[in-house]
Amino acid sequence: MLTPPDPDDRPRLGYTGSLLDRDPAVRHHPDRLAASTADPAARTYVTAGDLVIMRRGDPLADPLFTLAEAATLGPVGETVWLGHDRGVGRFGVGLDAALGPVLAERPDLLVTDLRSIAVQGLVAAEHLPPLAEAKALLLWHARHRFCSACGHPSAPDQAGWRRTCPSCGAEHFPRTDPVVIMLAVDGERCLLGRQARFAPGMWSCLAGFVEPGENIEEAVRRETLEEAGIRCGRVHYVASQPWPFPMSLMIGCYAEALETDLVIDRTELEDLRWFSRDEVVTMLERRHPDGLFAPPPIAIAHFIMRSWVEDAAGGLGRPAPT
Repeated sequence: MLTPPDPDDRPRLGYTGSLLDRDPAVRHHPDRLAASTADPAARTYVTAGDLVIMRRGDPLADPLFTLAEAATLGPVGETVWLGHDRGVGRFGVGLDAALGPVLAERPDLLVTDLRSIAVQGLVAAEHLPPLAEAKALLLWHARHRFCSACGHPSAPDQAGWRRTCPSCGAEHFPRTDPVVIMLAVDGERCLLGRQARFAPGMWSCLAGFVEPGENIEEAVRRETLEEAGIRCGRVHYVASQPWPFPMSLMIGCYAEALETDLVIDRTELEDLRWFSRDEVVTMLERRHPDGLFAPPPIAIAHFIMRSWVEDAAGGLGRPAPT
């Protein structure tokens, strides 16, 4: 078994722990925004659709550009305010998605997706949260260019944190989609599944979107029943993680399984089964005899699975982390 955890020993969840001060007041004061934009020390992250543009470096890539440098990469779509880093403005700049593959041909640039950046550790960890913020916000702009009330083209406003319709006056704000991700527990066993798109051998927690009119507990129970055919009782919150693919909030939970006979929803899952606590340890440590493994440490599924094997109470009796 894994040794009892030091709270600081666990890998940091990807895209969490931002060092930026978002300073929302800047969004409402054009003069402050203009001053931050004009500051030569200001820096920006640059995306092109789902891809992040970075300078190659050794050993780590540099994802920060001046605003002037970003403009040389291609026509700028939206520029959004992310916050202050020790008093210096940080922005996100969105280029047309078609420019990503073009810029990838440049030998001085590294162009790849945010998931690869996190899993492979291509940038310093402090860049992951603002990159997630920038990607989610810029992708929201790219997908919400028209007013959902009247269909007229809308315009960015409040430093990129709102879109306003000049025709009907409707205001639109960035969305975050809540997703429950849960580990159903039956004593010394937990329930894991795999989707066909997973890497061969990877198993993970079940997950699904929270539907309108549901609370977290109801969503956990419904999704587990739909995908696995089992009913759950107690639901216990574990932790949460922003997941910018494209713009979700993962809400991690344990769930008490009241049944154990599985009915697999084959439209959602390739396979599903119960795993013992000791078997999950071998998956986390990548020494399972059949080559099975857990999601990478940056993912909340890894955190939930590791927390469960380190907790003799099975997770259902421990307080949520603060």
